[in-house]
Order: sequence, then structure tokens, then C-alpha cells
Amino acid sequence: MVNKEDRAEVNIYTDGACSGNPGKGGYGTILVHIDANGQKHEKELSEGFENVTNNQMELMAVIVGLEALKKPCNVVIYSDSKYVVDAFNNHWVDNWIKKGWKTAGKSPVKNVDLWQRLLKAKEPHDVSFVWVKGHAGHEYNERCDTLAVNAYKLLS
Repeated sequence: MVNKEDRAEVNIYTDGACSGNPGKGGYGTILVHIDANGQKHEKELSEGFENVTNNQMELMAVIVGLEALKKPCNVVIYSDSKYVVDAFNNHWVDNWIKKGWKTAGKSPVKNVDLWQRLLKAKEPHDVSFVWVKGHAGHEYNERCDTLAVNAYKLLS
């Protein structure tokens, strides 16, 4: 097991976009890693999908970023999705798990398969989520937005 202090530091910037509900959509994800020599490494991922919702694309953006990491890392995920960030920061996911994924408050839990995939993807890492409201001043989130839009265009 790798100590938390010895893990690589990785920032992940994500965005998902959808046209219609459901409709054509896509996600953009950028991984930024600074290695021990101070070199910055970036990996960009994007893909388009048919018949998806915005929330599904936001979840996919986070999932693919985490799944792309080969070793356990200390990860900060920057997302403009309050849905994704609140789910972890406000312990919604813990409550859903304890209730057997049946309800979130008074409503059925949506996107259960994606939430379970996300929980598995984040398991080896120390992950924190930061809400980036409206992308203001976050250049990587702006680029992720562009990636998501480009992914959508692939389907058009």
C-alpha cells in the first residue's frame, strides 16, 4: 500500500454537456500531474454519446479521469456540476448506500450504475471534489467545456 504522502498529486478538470434531455452529449476531462522533477504532464480525454443527460455526462467525465490513473494518487477533481460535487461533499452517496440505493431524499436514486462505477474508480485514490461555479477563471475547466462541446459535435 502506498502512503498518502508518497502518492502523486493529480488535478482533474471535468465537464459534461448534453443537448436535449435525453439527447446527444459528450464529456471532457483533463488530468494534470506534476511529477517529482517538477514537469507538468497533461492527458486529455473526450467522447460523445447518444441519449444521455447532463448529469450522466458529468459523472462520466469524473469516472474516465479516475479510471485513467494507473497508480493510487492524491486527486482533486474540479467540476462545474453541483450534482456531482454535492453528492460527495454533502455525503449524499453515503446515505444512498446505506439505504440500498433506493432513495435520495424522497426520490429514487438516478444513475445508480454510474455512481457505483464512480465509487469503484475512486476507491484506490484519496479524492476531494471542488465545485467550480461557472468555470470563472479556471482555464482547464474552460478547455474541458470545449472538449465536451467537440464530443457533442462528433455526433451531430
